[in-house]
This record gives sequence, structure tokens and C-alpha cells, in this order.
Amino acid sequence: MVVKTIDAVTLKKMFLAGAASLEAKKELINELNVFPVPDGDTGTNMTLTIMSAVREVNQLENPTIETLAKAISGGSLRGARGNSGVILSQLFRGFAKEIKEYNQINVTIMSNAFQKAVETAYRAVMKPKEGTILTVARGAAEKAAQLVSETDDLIFFGREVISEMERVLKHTPELLPVLKEAGVVDSGGQGLLEIVKGAYDALLGKEISFAGISTKESAGTKINVDRVAAEDIKFGYCTEFIVMVENEYTLDTENAFKGYLESIGDSIVVVSDDDIVKVHVHTNDPGLAIQKALTYGSLTSIKIDNMREEHNEKVIKDAMKAAAQREEEKKTVENKPRKKSGFIAVSMGEGLDEIFTGLGVDYIIKGGQTMNPSAEDMLNAINEVNADNIFILPNNSNIILTADQAKHLTEDKNVVVIPSKTIPQGITAIINYVYDKSIEENVDRMIQEMQKVKTGQVTYAIRDTSVDGKEIKQGDIMGIGDKTILAVGSDVKETTLDLVHQLTDEDSELISLYYGEEVKEEDAEALAEEIMASYPDLDVEVHYGGQPIYYYVLSVE
Repeated sequence: MVVKTIDAVTLKKMFLAGAASLEAKKELINELNVFPVPDGDTGTNMTLTIMSAVREVNQLENPTIETLAKAISGGSLRGARGNSGVILSQLFRGFAKEIKEYNQINVTIMSNAFQKAVETAYRAVMKPKEGTILTVARGAAEKAAQLVSETDDLIFFGREVISEMERVLKHTPELLPVLKEAGVVDSGGQGLLEIVKGAYDALLGKEISFAGISTKESAGTKINVDRVAAEDIKFGYCTEFIVMVENEYTLDTENAFKGYLESIGDSIVVVSDDDIVKVHVHTNDPGLAIQKALTYGSLTSIKIDNMREEHNEKVIKDAMKAAAQREEEKKTVENKPRKKSGFIAVSMGEGLDEIFTGLGVDYIIKGGQTMNPSAEDMLNAINEVNADNIFILPNNSNIILTADQAKHLTEDKNVVVIPSKTIPQGITAIINYVYDKSIEENVDRMIQEMQKVKTGQVTYAIRDTSVDGKEIKQGDIMGIGDKTILAVGSDVKETTLDLVHQLTDEDSELISLYYGEEVKEEDAEALAEEIMASYPDLDVEVHYGGQPIYYYVLSVE
């Protein structure tokens, strides 16, 4: 079998097959993470990132390579989560830039796209590490460049590239000692390999299971299966309205809007006349059509008829409520006085949310270690804050790249990412913001002060492993410092005390203890008493954090 070119239809199948392959291996990839903590791992982040692109791709009924490239790039950029997800989105971005001008892809174009993907991803990471997904991607690109002069067969090309990726992946433990000690290959590199292998299987014509990703409904729309199956009409609600355009609305915008409506219904009519757009669609969820239209402007003349004569009142009320809520949120933001500076913080517990809000944070993004927010979550938060300058506190090392990506996708506001790696760093950073200082002075001050904070986190191990010479068994309690695991034990209190001992020194003045949702207040107070008894010269503060997974988050300053 010889294949010399790939068209848009084949490319779409290959992309969906790559996503399906990654999704199927998600948990196995999660198991490769070095730290055995119960968090949002690499496999999860990469899968959520690519599924965001899948939703965009699935809206394309008659794709061209250009429209596919745009969907893959835009969807993955907005949906990127975690460092691995951001790097994956940048690989897709570079790849898409190279292929979008062509109607078909051959070996030369594919090789050039690999080079562009790697260049784009490396530029996105301030300090690239070898032994990671970047190394595996570069290995693929270098092999691809070599193969251009050897073959014009994409089947042979793909097989050789995958073989080289497998070789490079096996070598990653030699490049990152922490991988070697844990006895694993790089999880991000493994995820990238699974995507490429899935795409190659589709190129070979293998039968691919797209369960969970290939249908439009499963790509994100919830459907009441029993109700739909019982009825003859595919889409039950005739929905009509007029959009009073307030935001940019070009021919590309209209085509994208039509594509979205096609993904949720049929009988679509979209007629534009200057700043007015008349819309008609048959759909099972009018609210989705209405909410999408609200991104372009205000709505009027909304009319919804139930063609099945059931559930009419509830659906209309829900749709109108959603529309009203969106309008209200929009007005609320617009009516707020424009501020010089606004703040967004990623937080992972009710108590921590209240602390950040009390310190002046305008918008809390729920997330953190247990579930990394996406770039789109960041963009939504940026839109909600009416300020000229917006400071983002990621409060997690795995979210900083995502915040940077959201910054680069924002055009109308000055977004400043303060690279806080932990909740205590974020709290210290915002405490040290001074309103009368310039943005540059505040950035320097916030970063300098937060870097003086030592952070500790206490949680449990979800698997056996070895990190920095410490043998860890599933169920052990771990005390994690800023860079590695500092304490391991079988008791939460004793492990926390051990962690505090390792974080304090003669310059320490204050210990702040944030207890999680599984810890009783009296237990946290008792622990604080023991810490004060051991360190009588230090101040100890106790706060309710309410965070899941982590019994305690603590800081030493």
C-alpha cells in the first residue's frame, strides 16, 4: 500500500483517530507521572486539550485543509490545560500554520509541518527541558526531515517517524534523572506518540472506534437519549430570533456561526443585513443557539415553537433564563467602573476563595492541582474583569503556561501573569500589590516577595514509586515542598510536623496553616499548638482552606 497525498477528509479522520487513541490511553499515561499525587495528570490534560479541538473539527461538515487547520489550532489553543496540554496545543498551532495553504498534504509538506510544530512549541516554553514531550516531538521532526529525500510514500514515512518517536521516548529517562529513578518514560511524550499512532492507523484504513468523540452530540452536548429515541422528529424546537450585532461580525464569523448551528440542528437560515442577523434553526436545545448568538450582540424577537408539543414550557424558560443571565452578566461587567488593575486567581477551596476575595481578587477560577483550568477558562475570566491591567495568579506551576497562552490570546487588555506556583505564593503576591505603584514596579515587588515564601503541601500517595531516594507506597502520607517530596509517613500530623521542620530555619518568622475539607478545625488548631510549642519564636496562623485532596497547605516566611 502506497499513499502519496492526504486530503481534508482523510486528515479529519486521522485527527479524530489520534484523539481517540489518546483518550483510550489516558489513564495509562496518567500512571507515568513521577509524583504519585491524586491530581489532574498529563493524560487528562492532554485529552481535554485535544477534545476541545475535536469539538471544533466535528462542526465541519465539508472540511478543507484550511478550515481543519483553523479548527484544530483554535480549539486546542482555547482548550489547553496544564503544561503538557499547552505544549500540545502549540505543536498543533505550528503544524496548522504550515498546512493551511494546501489542498493536499504530501511527504514534504508533512515534514515541514513537523518542523514548524516543534519550532512553535519550543518558542512557547521559556526554559525547555529535554527528556519531555518536546524531545519526542523534535525527534519526530528530525526523522521527518531526513525522510523527505528518501520517500514520497506517507505510509513508509509515518512508520519510520513512529519508530523514531518510540526510540526517543525510551531514551527520555536518560535525559531526566527523575524519570529514571521513578522507572518511567515521559508521560507527555507518551501521549504525543499515542496521537501519532492513532492518526497513522487511520491513514492505513484501520477500523477506528470513535466512541465518545466522533458524533457531534458526544462532543459536548448533553442529550436525553430516552426522549430522543421515542420521537420521530430529529430536532424538536423551531427557534427564531434576530441578533442586533454589537461585536465584530465578518463573513468568517457568519460561516463559523452557521457551522455551529449545523452541529446542534438543521433547517438553518442565517440572513445578514448590516447590523441585523435573522436566524432560524431546528434544534433540541434552543438555549445553545441563543447563548452562541449572544456572543455577537443583543437578541430580539425570540420565538420558540415545540414541534413535539412536550417539554415546551421548561425548555423555553431554561433558554430564556440562560439568555437573560448572559445579558445580565454582560451588563454587570459593563456597568462596573473601569479600574486601573484587576485580579484573577486560581483557587482550590471555599476558604481559600474567601481569602483571595478578601484581598481584592475580582474573579476566582475554580481549579488548581485537582483540575487544571483551560486557556478558555482564563479568557472568560479576563472578559469578566473590567480593568485596563489584569493580573493573573495561576498558583500552580502546571497552570502558568496556560495563563501565558490566555495572555497572548487577549488583545484588548494588558494581561500580566505573575508566575505564582503555589497558593501561598499567590496570597503573598497580591498582599504586596501597591495601587500607587506602576505596573512594572508592582510586578517586580510581587515576584520578589512571593519568592521568599516556602510552601508545603500534605497529601496521600496513589501508587508506589521512588522520588529523590524516598521509597513511597500507595496510601503513604507525603509532605511536598516547592521542588520535591520532603517527608513521607503514615500519619497526617506527624508527616506535617516533619515537613514544617524541614521548611523552617533561623530566618523563619511566620507559619501559615491552611487546612483542607477533610480536616477538622480542632485537629488543625491542635497541630498549630504543637508547632508553636516546637517553635516558640515563630508566629503560627490557622486558616480554613477547604481544599480537596490536600490535608494541609502551609507556608513558611
